Amino acid sequence: MADAVTYERHGAAAVLTIDRPERRNAIDGATAELLTDGYRAFVADDAARVLVLTGAGELAFCAGADLKAIETLGPRLELDDGPLGFTRLISPKPTIAAISGWCLAGGLELALWCDLRIATTDARLGFTERRFGVPLIDGGTQRLPRIVGLGRALDMILTGRIVEADEALRIGLVTEIAAAGRHLDRALEYAEALAAFPQDTLLADRSAALEGIGVPFGQGMRLEARSAQPTLASAWGGAARFAAGEGRGGAGSGV
Repeated sequence: MADAVTYERHGAAAVLTIDRPERRNAIDGATAELLTDGYRAFVADDAARVLVLTGAGELAFCAGADLKAIETLGPRLELDDGPLGFTRLISPKPTIAAISGWCLAGGLELALWCDLRIATTDARLGFTERRFGVPLIDGGTQRLPRIVGLGRALDMILTGRIVEADEALRIGLVTEIAAAGRHLDRALEYAEALAAFPQDTLLADRSAALEGIGVPFGQGMRLEARSAQPTLASAWGGAARFAAGEGRGGAGSGV
């Protein structure tokens, strides 16, 4: 894969890195295509149980679209994948964003695409495209309200203000704050912990949560029941192991 995006395996995790630090890891059309290629490689890799998305260096996770090459993104606007890569797709497996420094505009939308977000103390997040009259078109208007609630989401979307790491943690925008330079290591620790759990029930619960977020409560309950049904045999086995002492006292949580 070309240098602008790298795909590497770290144990059970696949690490997809935007590697354009000279542009604060901003994304042009070619980089977006490579991100999609990396995502598809992850989906096809059965041994890769968690995707970690990050940016090269510590200055920026991703500053969004590369405004100096904005015309290269034009052909992607109508794609099912999404303008900045895979932002309109739903991963079948867990995803984690490892964030350091600037996480702006479409870069924030990429981070919101992930299930979990690990950020350093110097992380700065915001929809700065508000200043330029550019709309959110990589899922931000749909994902942010589901993560932090409509009121806080509208504050960020309408004002374009920068949210610092401590506030992002307080409102649930990020999952955890890591020390400077430790964001990727911590994300990989999370990934290994998730990969160690029985996968059929983990994936069934994740799917039910994602698919049920926008449906009426009763429909969501039925969706959960259908999602759990294929996992019952392994669930009974897991319950029996727990009754025998496995996993008690928090053992095996890993994070």
